[in-house]
Amino acid sequence: MNWKTFITCAVTGSGQSHTKSDRVPVTPQEIADACIEAAKAGAAVAHVHVRDPETGAPSRDPALYREVVARVRESETDVVLNLTAGMGGDIVLGSAEAPLPLNEDGTDLIGASERVAHVEELLPEICTLDCGTMNFAEADYVMTNTPGTLRAMAKRIQDAGVKPEIEVFDLGHLWMARTLVEEGLIDDPVLLQLCMGIPYGAPADTNSLMALVNSVPAGWQYSMFSIGRMQLPYVAQAVLNGGNVRVGLEDNIWLDKGVPASNGDLVERAETILSAMNVKLMTPAEVRESLNLKKRW
Repeated sequence: MNWKTFITCAVTGSGQSHTKSDRVPVTPQEIADACIEAAKAGAAVAHVHVRDPETGAPSRDPALYREVVARVRESETDVVLNLTAGMGGDIVLGSAEAPLPLNEDGTDLIGASERVAHVEELLPEICTLDCGTMNFAEADYVMTNTPGTLRAMAKRIQDAGVKPEIEVFDLGHLWMARTLVEEGLIDDPVLLQLCMGIPYGAPADTNSLMALVNSVPAGWQYSMFSIGRMQLPYVAQAVLNGGNVRVGLEDNIWLDKGVPASNGDLVERAETILSAMNVKLMTPAEVRESLNLKKRW
């Protein structure tokens, strides 16, 4: 049982949720405002993707990250910023029978240095590192993170003094994370995010979760989440299994059946669940101390 936890709010993500809820932030100002809203509701960490302001499509434009980060920092809101470094690893095959050439409309595959360029420029306290390749629901789409790419990204993140949050979608990803630590590419204390219920990674059932939890090396810290209707039950599941909490519109757009949520709503509901369990929330300052984070502003 984790009696003192922190909440991460993943405020927008890169999926099509913006077409299903008008509360999903799209523009840099909306995304920054969502980070501030989440922090005021009790989140210690804001996890940030950016989107094309005109279409809502996922983007990796450094200028958009630059504006979001500047707006949050200028607001003087105390929140730990966690920028994604997951964009730029997308492969879409031509088809099942003719995989090559790749589908240019969906493929976005770039090098390690470009994937972390915004991290090296903006120096958030945390950035994500997706520690594996996997089928990701769509018929011909592959989320691509090779060992070579991960080693190169991890080294650049380490040199920048940023803490990687290792995204673990299945047991093999945790194996890769241990390899990076053994090779000296990730520093203590190690931080994981256990990502449950995402096709076709680890299912959101208790046995799958415990297989991951029981494989986490001693001394490593971890958060966990699931998607859709399982997001809020996983608030309790996380602390019962020694972890920290993640909620937010990246993973779930509903507060209740038929009731659209905002990021602040989801953080407040998580706080209610945790308070009822007598679990205390960590402040951003306590998270920085626990994870040895470097605040750059």
